[in-house]
Amino acid sequence: MRELLLGLSLGAGAGLSPGPLLSLVITASLRGGFPAGLRIACVPVLSDLPLVVLSIVAVGALPELLVTVLSVAGGLYVVHLGVATVRESRAAEPPAPGEKAPGSAREVARAIVVNMLNPHPWIFWITVGAPISVAAWNAGPAHALAFVAGFYTVMIGAKAALAAAVGLGRHRLGRRGYRALLAGSGLLLTGAGVLLVLQGVF
Repeated sequence: MRELLLGLSLGAGAGLSPGPLLSLVITASLRGGFPAGLRIACVPVLSDLPLVVLSIVAVGALPELLVTVLSVAGGLYVVHLGVATVRESRAAEPPAPGEKAPGSAREVARAIVVNMLNPHPWIFWITVGAPISVAAWNAGPAHALAFVAGFYTVMIGAKAALAAAVGLGRHRLGRRGYRALLAGSGLLLTGAGVLLVLQGVF
């Protein structure tokens, strides 16, 4: 089915492309292992429903000013998270085997905010996802469902695979390596936030 193949291919790109959510997946996996990273990887399931519905209802109708506001607000919030992660990395201790990540609900809530303020999912769904979904729905509801299911299955699966790799390997890191990786993920977050701000301003 054409729509399913489109969903799978676009989902792979979205799942592996660098961005705030991917950086949060890495950070959560370092702190709390695979379960913590998996929770963040699944955030689009919680945050994208209003985004997808609004995009399909109003294809192409997102005002440019709103995109600018989303870019700047989301970017500043992501920069804040990145700087906080870099600061934390200076004194962070590698978690003991079996240790649970603290504040997992708060981490998920932060990731939802980041994803909602990130203009990239909005732009994707308005310019690409919504038109494909509408055309697929006209061909039959099963076609539209195949596109959406394929997209989210592969996107979340790619992020979950990264969470597994980072989470399973974190105990093999020494204190120095753990702090370096945590600082690196913080720098990735900061860089992604700066890019979002610049994209909104320019």
